[in-house]
Amino acid sequence: MEITVESLETPALTKAQLAELLFEQIGLNKRESKDMIDAFFDLIADSLVNGNDVKISGFGNFQIRTKAPRPGRNPRTGEAIPIEARRVVTFHASHKLKEQIQEQGVGNGAARAAA
Repeated sequence: MEITVESLETPALTKAQLAELLFEQIGLNKRESKDMIDAFFDLIADSLVNGNDVKISGFGNFQIRTKAPRPGRNPRTGEAIPIEARRVVTFHASHKLKEQIQEQGVGNGAARAAA
């Protein structure tokens, strides 16, 4: 089954739009669709908060990285300020996703260049 996103009003895909797609294309009711999307993202967020990496086959990996403290500088005043150690989330796209992006980008770019 292929899910298509035909008319996005905004350049970003939102959780509400994902829930609407589940409702329209899979047949879940609107409440179930919203609950499923919320549960999916809550599960990913909880895993990352607990320090676990999240790997989604064919899409990519979300990883928690710990950044060391380092010296910084206030760009407005030039004052040296310390930047504390922190945890950040990084995303690395899978090879399949990268290939899909390249295939779509090349086709769209060529069409725009010809216009």
